[in-house]
This record gives sequence, C-alpha cells and structure tokens, in this order.
Amino acid sequence: MRALVIEEFGRPGTVREIDRPDAAPDGAVIRVAATGVCRSDWHAWQGHDGDVRLPFVPGHEFAGTVVAVGADVDRDWIGRRVTTPFVCACGSCPTCAAGDHQVCPRQEQPGFTHDGSYAEFVAVRYASTNLIALPDEVSFDAAATLGCRYATAWRAVHRRARVVAGERVAVYGCGGLGLSAVIIASGAGAEVTAVDRSTSALDLARRLGAARAVQTPVDDMHVALECSGHAGLADEAIRGLRRRGRHVQIGLLPGGGHVSMDVVIAREIDVLGSHGLAAHEYPELLRTLPHAAVESMIGGRRRLEDAQLALDALGESAGVTLLLP
Repeated sequence: MRALVIEEFGRPGTVREIDRPDAAPDGAVIRVAATGVCRSDWHAWQGHDGDVRLPFVPGHEFAGTVVAVGADVDRDWIGRRVTTPFVCACGSCPTCAAGDHQVCPRQEQPGFTHDGSYAEFVAVRYASTNLIALPDEVSFDAAATLGCRYATAWRAVHRRARVVAGERVAVYGCGGLGLSAVIIASGAGAEVTAVDRSTSALDLARRLGAARAVQTPVDDMHVALECSGHAGLADEAIRGLRRRGRHVQIGLLPGGGHVSMDVVIAREIDVLGSHGLAAHEYPELLRTLPHAAVESMIGGRRRLEDAQLALDALGESAGVTLLLP
C-alpha cells in the first residue's frame, strides 16, 4: 500500500509503498477513504510525542471501510463504513469499566503507538470496543473530522465545561478543533466569542455560529476553551475568566508552560483537561451532528501524494484539510 513514511523527526517524509498491515486477533484493518490533517500529526512529525518510534506513518483521524478483522472480532464488521476515536481503548481495564475510555492506560493510537492513516489502509486494536458504524447520512469526509477534533470538542463542551445556554464562552484558536468548539458551544445556546489572529479563520467562525470574532483576548467569560496549544494564550484565557469560571485545556501544550495560579486561586477557577471521546458516547454525538456545519469546516482536500505538503501548510488556511488516498 502507499503511505507517507516519516524517517526522521522534522524532516520531510515520502509517500512510498510499504506492507499493508494485518489485523491483530482483537483488531481490524480499514481501507481509508479520508483522513484529517491535524496539529497533533504535526507534533508527532516534529518528535514532540514520546510514543512515536521511527519510522512511522502519521494520521489518527479517519473514516473508511472495514476490510479485515482478527479472529476475536465479529466478521459482520467487514464491509461496514466506520470511524474510530483517536484513543483506541482496551475496553477491559478498571478505567474503561468506569466508562473513561478516553484516558485508558492501555490505549493504542494510530499515528502514535503504531502506523496511522496517512495511508491506503490503517490497522486498529481493540476493534470490538472502538469501531463506530457510520449512519448513511454521514459522509466519509465529514466522519474524518470526528475522531479527534469534533469529538474532542464535543466532550470538552458538554462533559468537561458543561456549557449551558446563555453562558459566555471564549474559544481560543480557530483551527479544526476550535471551529468544532464554536459549532458545539453555540449549538448549546452559549454566546461564543472566537479568538484567533487569522481573519479567514475568524470569518469562518462567524459563519459557524460565533457571536463575536476578535484577534485579542477577552474578559468576563464563564468558560474558556483553549484549542491552540499555546502556553501564553492559555494563561490569557484563564485571566479572561470571571470568578468561578471554567478553563478547559484542549490544545496540546508543551511541558513547563506558565499558568497564573494566583488568578486560579483568587477567583476559584476550575482548570480542566480534555482528551478525546470514548466510542460509547459517539451515538449521542452522531444523533446531534449538524451535518452542514461540519461539512463547512472542510477547507480543502488533497491526494495522499501531497500529504507532506499538507503538513507543511498546516494552519495557513481556514478549516480542516483532508487527505483522500
């Protein structure tokens, strides 16, 4: 199969032929129809994630068709249209038994713990726990935005921040993750302010439901959703919260970043992390999916041969870029 192979961190990868993966006894192999180009893939390429071992194939946010399953997996999955969470939980540990698959200590992640979806085929572990059947009305392209960005934002808004109608919510960083947060928080009835330096990203945020779109941090917010992964912006977001506000850190931050704990203490601010969405919560997400808005987030489509160019250009244009193998 063809795949983008990274041989050295920070150096351009090449699209070349490699062996197609086999299904583990508890796993599945999916023919990739579409895969998103995500900032997390960029971090993996740069060597910022300790799980990644060279050489590797990036990609963790995808949709496609099951073509093979392992001996322990129901063969009825073969031929079905699916996606998966980027966190593929084991489904059997105490953490998973509590429903917290998104922080499973035995998790596998395509594109990080093993080769990912910048390829014609991708393998996943723990298939019975993590395969998510797609309704007919959800396209492969839309589904390729769900496994990381939209699903992560959905949990951050509904489960971590617990946004309610009428609250003022600031979304910092309007890439695919932030735009998803804009859609979901505004759909929950919040008054959303989008914050980004890019005018094209802010224009798209307005079209997707933001009441305001600005280039500088804002004040007196009930909730801040930090989606950029910039430490300085995370601190600004916390400083912009009202008393008893909630800050949810979704964007990946480097270690050692500064946060104004004096403000956190004095205002009794809740600082929360958010990491993906468990597969068992996807049915609710899919039932409430605003199809037109999600499709509107897609900013461009490229062939697999252009995967490295897409990584190089990440953040240069508004919306989500998809690779179509």
